[in-house]
Amino acid sequence: MPLLPPEPPRLPPRSAEASKRDFGRVLVIGGSAGMAGAPALSAMAALRSGAGLVELAVPDLVVGIAAGFDPCVMTRGLPAAADGRFAGGALAALVEQAGRADAVAVGPGIGRSEAVRGIVLALWRDLAMPAVFDADALWALSPADALAQHAGPRLLTPHAGEMLRLLGRDPAAPESGDRGFLEAEARRMAAAIGGVILLKGAGTLVTDGQREGRNVTGNPGMATAGTGDVLTGVAAALLAQGMPPLEAARLAAWVHGRAGDVAAADLGQVSMTARDLLDRLHVAFRERESA
Repeated sequence: MPLLPPEPPRLPPRSAEASKRDFGRVLVIGGSAGMAGAPALSAMAALRSGAGLVELAVPDLVVGIAAGFDPCVMTRGLPAAADGRFAGGALAALVEQAGRADAVAVGPGIGRSEAVRGIVLALWRDLAMPAVFDADALWALSPADALAQHAGPRLLTPHAGEMLRLLGRDPAAPESGDRGFLEAEARRMAAAIGGVILLKGAGTLVTDGQREGRNVTGNPGMATAGTGDVLTGVAAALLAQGMPPLEAARLAAWVHGRAGDVAAADLGQVSMTARDLLDRLHVAFRERESA
């Protein structure tokens, strides 16, 4: 399989006449009781990654918390079940909101319930715009046997356990440590579902089943809660700006890892958090701006 160059694409220069409408609108769908911070991290990362507008859709029980993280993010609360997760009745409003977006991120903090599973499967099938699926959205899509039918470009960002679950296997199975097996299955699955898979881990693999690239940035200090949510927001912002899914995934992985490397240099690997990556995305993006 052709191996893409290790350096991801650069961002084109911005026109002096540009407005926020020129850089895409991202909708982040996620959150649940106790997990309002996860979609907020994705939304803030999307803003830091150049999206012109970012909207956050969460269950109405946590909308006040989610709205408090960043005044630059538009926030909307939708029907919640008693467990604090989305109720099935939220689907129509989510589809309506997504219709105004250029890219959608589904999953950060969304939790697990049958109502959530139904919402995620419907969004996977019906959304016409590019969409990133991560975190518990991957639980809802597992196993991935029937994911070939979808209306728009799709990017999945599993770690090893999530990849095994997509394969219908126990996420704690011994294969979780077999990188060769996981990468081979990622290539096969990407081709089978007509999407892009970003398989997280050391030497992150990005593949559409026909081409692939391997990321060279990042460090073990990034193995901390919330860093995956930041990656999801970065990828969604690049998709909203019109970047093809494979290239968006490659650049997102590089920028995410580079921000982690800068954070590690500043703080050490032990003390860094996902918020530290968010605060250093600008360093990584400046290195990928076109001259």
